[in-house]
Amino acid sequence: MRLFEYQAKEIFREEGIVTPEGILTSSAEETAAAADALGYPCVLKSQVLMGGRGKKGLIPFIQERKKALSEASRLFEGQWAVPRILVEEAVDIERELYLSISVDPERAKGIILVSAQGGVEIESLAQDDASKIHTEYFSLTSGLQSFQITDLSYRITIDAQLVKQFRSIVKALYVIFTRYDAELVEINPLFITKQGALVAGDGKLMIDENSMERQKRFVRTREFYESDMEFEAAQAGIPYLQFDGDISLMCAGAGLTTTVYDLINYEGGRVANYLEFGGPNYRKAYEAMELCLRNDSKVILIVTFGTIARADIMAQGIVDAAKALKPDRPIVTCIRGTGEAEAVKILREAGLEPLFDTEEAVKAAVRLSKEIG
Repeated sequence: MRLFEYQAKEIFREEGIVTPEGILTSSAEETAAAADALGYPCVLKSQVLMGGRGKKGLIPFIQERKKALSEASRLFEGQWAVPRILVEEAVDIERELYLSISVDPERAKGIILVSAQGGVEIESLAQDDASKIHTEYFSLTSGLQSFQITDLSYRITIDAQLVKQFRSIVKALYVIFTRYDAELVEINPLFITKQGALVAGDGKLMIDENSMERQKRFVRTREFYESDMEFEAAQAGIPYLQFDGDISLMCAGAGLTTTVYDLINYEGGRVANYLEFGGPNYRKAYEAMELCLRNDSKVILIVTFGTIARADIMAQGIVDAAKALKPDRPIVTCIRGTGEAEAVKILREAGLEPLFDTEEAVKAAVRLSKEIG
């Protein structure tokens, strides 16, 4: 679950990390009043869950009230229809740093990334000159050690009077990382002001979805999701992403789903949605198919490989869902694993022809989507 910037910064301030003074608004008039209160120049920061907001024109720099009112109206009422704006005082910037803490799944360790060059071009820097991004791994059991924080502070060559501030920010970010079961906590940019202070110019906090039972502070609401279907899927516990293609996916497991997604693209097809129908969700065929049918897709492709998630139970669920929902588009199935023989029988009796090769199933789905065209 990714939080909005204003929520992340609220947590930052609770842990002693300095942020620009700001006021959260929900209308153009409130925004103009907030800008007046904070003084000019100021910044209007659209509260939307996407990267690259500056490049999209979602963080305008404001010099006077008339501009604050017109830009706020554009943001609230225009293409993006942002739900809130965080009005912040402008910061007198000397330099921009980058700082984040996340998890490296391959090493099963925490990882801190820090760079003396932060801001909107950090992703380009990672590709073009990765040596400028410094890394420090730490044990998720014993935690981040003081000597590691000190080492990082010297790698980015900041002035001596800033080292203590930097160490405090890293410690606070680590507390947030552990306390909120974070997958990522990030400050980009971390400003060095001309007055010699470190200020969190932006904030990102992503909480592990599996920990939401513990993290009662934040509740999933519609505004955290790009579509109604993504929100409803999250409430049902079904991993789901919305796209705009022709083939709806019901697949078992993230790895298999991602592989099928790639195969569809290689075959020249386009995915309408990504949906994991497996693991704890393998008995949720009705909910999964209902989500797929709400897409403007042409084919539903079901690919599973179940061991604990049994093929026969998934097949029966699919057949029962199809009888109840009466899908108006073809269904291609490739259901393998435990209870496969029974699954084949169930599908054939329902008039669904089972396939046994994932690539063959993908080709069939792509072919059908183009024929329906």
